[in-house]
Amino acid sequence: MRIAFILFDGITFLDFAGFYDVIHRLGQFAVGKELAWDICAITPTVTDELGLTIQVGKVLPELSPYDLVFVPGGMGTRQLRYDEAFVAWLRGAQDVPYKVSVCTGSLLLGAAGFLEGRIATTHPAAYDLLKPYCAEVVHSRIVHDGNMITGGGVSTSIDLGLYLITQFAGEEANGLPL
Repeated sequence: MRIAFILFDGITFLDFAGFYDVIHRLGQFAVGKELAWDICAITPTVTDELGLTIQVGKVLPELSPYDLVFVPGGMGTRQLRYDEAFVAWLRGAQDVPYKVSVCTGSLLLGAAGFLEGRIATTHPAAYDLLKPYCAEVVHSRIVHDGNMITGGGVSTSIDLGLYLITQFAGEEANGLPL
């Protein structure tokens, strides 16, 4: 499984780090034997909401070869959803089997058109911002609609990683040592 972690200026770093820390443990199971990932962005470095600067591994890679694209949230999503270049790049994940977001990362999936006709969730303070992009905003920590999986607020990033490990590795992953 190949994962693209999508980062951007104004990210909430914990959205990324919580999911990243958990999902890499998928490699402990047979399904994750070939697990690989890239940290991706449209620029060589990104700065989170608090000023932490992160160097990314891939700048504007083609997203279609990945098996899962993960989009975290943060205040930067409010403006980034209108950035045509970013949204066009994200649309390159159209045929990626799994598209996953946490917090307001769902706004970016929505801007790319991935949530049209689907149910989804986001940070509770952004429910109204998500409404134009999907059929229904569900007030839940995790919403799984087909190949689209969205998580609520920032602390959900860890729960989302555990949820996906169970989805991919089965119930045997419930005893996963963290």
